Amino acid sequence: MARPSCIVAIVGCGLGGIIAAIGIKKAGHQVTVFEQASALIEIGAGIQIPCNSARILQRWNLLSPLEPYSTRGSNINLRTYKDGTILSRQNLIPFVEETYNAPYLVAHRADFLNVLTSEALRLGVIIRLGSRVAELDFDTPAIRLSSGERFQADAVIGADGLRSSCREALLGRPDPPYFTGEMGYRLTVSTKEIEGDAELTSLVRSSDLHCWMGPNAHAVGYQLKKGGLFNIFLSSPDDLPSGVDVMEVDIEEVITKLKGWDLQLRNLVSLAEGALKWRLQSSHGTNSWCHPSGKVALLGDACHASLPYLGQGAAQAAEDGAVLGSLFAKLRHKSQIPDLLRLYESIRIPRTTRIVECSSSMRGIFNLPDGDKQRERDRQLAHEQPFEGYPNRWADPVFQKWLLGYDTEAEVEKAWEKYEKEPISEKTKQ
Repeated sequence: MARPSCIVAIVGCGLGGIIAAIGIKKAGHQVTVFEQASALIEIGAGIQIPCNSARILQRWNLLSPLEPYSTRGSNINLRTYKDGTILSRQNLIPFVEETYNAPYLVAHRADFLNVLTSEALRLGVIIRLGSRVAELDFDTPAIRLSSGERFQADAVIGADGLRSSCREALLGRPDPPYFTGEMGYRLTVSTKEIEGDAELTSLVRSSDLHCWMGPNAHAVGYQLKKGGLFNIFLSSPDDLPSGVDVMEVDIEEVITKLKGWDLQLRNLVSLAEGALKWRLQSSHGTNSWCHPSGKVALLGDACHASLPYLGQGAAQAAEDGAVLGSLFAKLRHKSQIPDLLRLYESIRIPRTTRIVECSSSMRGIFNLPDGDKQRERDRQLAHEQPFEGYPNRWADPVFQKWLLGYDTEAEVEKAWEKYEKEPISEKTKQ
């Protein structure tokens, strides 16, 4: 029996939306992505692409197109803030790559989005820019654009980010992001600025990922643009003025925040021309990502936004998109779409819930104030072999396997095998 070709509308053309578009299009369906921005400009600088999401790109033959723009991480180093001493190191090359058969990459967000967009267009995905969705019809389903145009589909995926209008429509009430009490500084340093400084050159030319852990703050740094830039993120308690979520700041403000920190880090930060700071916000998770009609579902930050402290935000959106693609490849009839979307959320909600909780808990590991708890954390990192619950979560042998070893196709196969024995629609009739 010929498999159906469904019309799928995706709201939002960020990383999660475009990965979902690629996955669903590869499954043989018609995909149109609606993006309210007039141009695809990915805000931000560095992004981590850990093994669990790199595995998806590997399966889709996208590692080669991304290679010119990405760096394979060699190690993850957790450092003391005082002098930069490495307390714990998780080897990525060769250990993690060989263990999980996928690399751990870092790249510039804009380069990553460009590679994905090029692949989507090559496959025949239609991307409509300047198209703001004003209303969702959950039963048909259909979307109405602000222009008045109506687009009917077989399924609608809301991938419109933290401030998701699709989430609010599904919930039937306003659901604005909430303040986490944290903010982040983002800056990049051109490596040309450090020529002649042997210590800084050694730091930024390395393909390691570094994390300095300090009182109520931590800094993360790694190279971008094949070593042409060094990306730095610094977390800090939120001190942005009321009503302001993002602002440019003088680099002296960041240096002041780092008073008493590793001199090497301070010297590196001083070479940046300026910094951007933004309020870290999140949303309350929803019990269900699917509308009761079974024809509309959410994806990515629209349903499981998290703090960036585990480096898994984009990776989880990628997993969402890949799971949807694999499920749509299983579809035998359009009547299975409600079951498919409910199966999608049953696969994804438990994992993303744990990721969000773990990301938040990293504050209690990275940002410990000076004192007994910080000294005990540092002792464990420096002198104990990794164990379950180890402060370096990437080295925790149990958590590492669960985090980096996740395979979207394998998860879909297990869930679909169970589904075929007892479809979800049959359960609801009982």
